[in-house]
Amino acid sequence: MKKLSLLFLALIVAGCSYAQVDSVGLDKAFGRKGTVTGNVYRVTFPRTDLKISVGDFSVAPGLALTSWVALHRMGSGSMMMGDLCMLDSEEPAVVARLVELGLGVTAVHNHLVGEKPAIKYLHFSGSGDAVTLAAKISQVFAVTGTPMGAPAQAVSSSAPDWSAVEAVLGTKGKKSGTVISYGFPRNEKLMESGMEMPAPMGMATGINFQMEGRRVATTGDFVLLADEVNKVVKALETHGITVTAIHNHMLYDEPRLFMLHFWGVGEPGKMAEGIKAALNQTNSRL
Repeated sequence: MKKLSLLFLALIVAGCSYAQVDSVGLDKAFGRKGTVTGNVYRVTFPRTDLKISVGDFSVAPGLALTSWVALHRMGSGSMMMGDLCMLDSEEPAVVARLVELGLGVTAVHNHLVGEKPAIKYLHFSGSGDAVTLAAKISQVFAVTGTPMGAPAQAVSSSAPDWSAVEAVLGTKGKKSGTVISYGFPRNEKLMESGMEMPAPMGMATGINFQMEGRRVATTGDFVLLADEVNKVVKALETHGITVTAIHNHMLYDEPRLFMLHFWGVGEPGKMAEGIKAALNQTNSRL
């Protein structure tokens, strides 16, 4: 009887852990539609209000200027994580509002180098009721210039030719305007605060390319174990791609993870070869 009771309790807990995500309530709270993958709701906020350049390359919002929020439903509550893209001048007000609302700051850092005007990225966390968390983080976004209404669709005067990139990486990416994006989850079980975190919670290596004429810029975020960091650094630098940042995004991750950011501009196939070489140094699902 005791064994049956324990089994019944385990089934109840398992059932609660897969409670349905309230995407309707969250869409309303954020003022735009998010996506649901398994037990995770994710919504993005491109900084279409910003005009950022790195050297002579004008950075599209989808390349490196997009904030995101992810909420992982677990039982009756949710865990929130995300990344807020902001001007340097917006950072003090953002941190103050996070503290005021009882949300956590897990990292503040750069992703790019030499961009004008200067921008930073802030990673945040929270736990509780999903819609309440959405309302709180929306208040944080409101102290920045982030457009909060329904986003306009990215358009391009002509569809970029991504065949060289897709051939090298061996898979098709998600296309939007002049940008193509990839996500490569890791093979390990990744944990934060003792809970398993799926790929949409920022646990997948994200790779972006933006087409401008006959050249592309590439940037993104490798999710790495410690012994992979310098292997990836070498692979990128060998292919003319600059490593711009190595840091954490979380506080209680297991295994310990390092996030590596990069920037490169060049011929599409050659940039993709550098990314592929770096990906081959990781335990990722390619």
